[in-house]
Amino acid sequence: MVTSEMVSSKFGIEQALFNALDDYIESHDAAPDSLIEVLHRAQEMFGYLRNDVLTHVAKRLALPASRVYGVATFYHLFHLKPRGKYEILVCMGTACYVRGAEGLINALEKQLDVKMGETTSDGLYTLNAARCIGACGIAPAMRIANDVHGKVESKHVRRILRNYQ
Repeated sequence: MVTSEMVSSKFGIEQALFNALDDYIESHDAAPDSLIEVLHRAQEMFGYLRNDVLTHVAKRLALPASRVYGVATFYHLFHLKPRGKYEILVCMGTACYVRGAEGLINALEKQLDVKMGETTSDGLYTLNAARCIGACGIAPAMRIANDVHGKVESKHVRRILRNYQ
């Protein structure tokens, strides 16, 4: 059961985040050319760039919402959906692909019950592919958080994931 105190508390936290974002925007003199910095800060604060956050940024920087959305969707570091606690990046570079990255992705999708680009229902993992993670010598490779795992076979997936629960 949701109580009025819970709603009020959530609203208070949200308002505090928006107030802090406004302070950050003001520290940049609400200059339209600070858009990327402001979006980075907003994503740090809210976890991802929700529509209401993008609209707020557009208003505060006096920019068209389409421009703010365009920038947020152009750069791969910005996310419009919630992310998991751990991001799993599977390398799809040539060496990794040739050595079985596709099978690794299939095993991860099955184990996590998600498709590429999705986040698990418990919010623990987000599964993504990367063009290259610079680990060609240990292909196929994947990165979870800041840890690189090399020579990963489908049969290793369950054991590796246990270390991140």
